[in-house]
Amino acid sequence: MSSRVTKFEETFWKRHSNPKSGWSRTILLPAILYAIYHRNWKVAIAAVIFTVSNPLLFDPPEDNDAWMTRVVLAERWWKDEGRGFVGLSYPNVLTVANIPITIYAIVAAYRKKPVQSACAGGVSMLLKFWYVAELVREYEAESG
Repeated sequence: MSSRVTKFEETFWKRHSNPKSGWSRTILLPAILYAIYHRNWKVAIAAVIFTVSNPLLFDPPEDNDAWMTRVVLAERWWKDEGRGFVGLSYPNVLTVANIPITIYAIVAAYRKKPVQSACAGGVSMLLKFWYVAELVREYEAESG
């Protein structure tokens, strides 16, 4: 890997580990479901742009005490260990389970079924939080 790519990746992870980055991303699925339900493509485009740019918007955190900072550190560690994010082993199976639920939430929003969309969106978010909490537990157990 070139030094430019390595430097960008290091900057990406450091800035993304700011808890403001992680917590602000939690609004993305609700924003996308809202945009689809209301056919508001400006909100959808803004959500996509925010998704892409978010990891670079914030300064690196001063310390690693915040739970959301540890989430990002755990995600990076998990990736660097080559464990992937999708698979049938635990906790990756939570992501596998989350895929059809998120698709259902999107389809329900498109079909203008607000209760189904909101419920599926909520379950999707719960699965994501469960998944990253498991990554943090694994990371902290490994790093002692």
